[in-house]
Amino acid sequence: MTITAERRSELIADYRREEKDTGSPQVQVAILTDRIKGLTEHLKSHKHDYASRRGLLQMVSRRTRLLRYLARTDAPAYRELIGRLGLRR
Repeated sequence: MTITAERRSELIADYRREEKDTGSPQVQVAILTDRIKGLTEHLKSHKHDYASRRGLLQMVSRRTRLLRYLARTDAPAYRELIGRLGLRR
């Protein structure tokens, strides 16, 4: 469901564009993808947790919007990011 501060720092370090980058679309998509994977596992065993399902759909929508923005503004970075994260597109 949530990610630890340590895991968040690892993701930021892996996907940042420069030394002080913490909020670029690449970092945001990587963090959202990690949260989505965790929530998906939770929902496999708790099928009737509709509030969490709604949160999952919101995160997926936010990630989709960020990916569309990145594809529109920086196509090579978009292709690299979806390759690294293993997303379909």
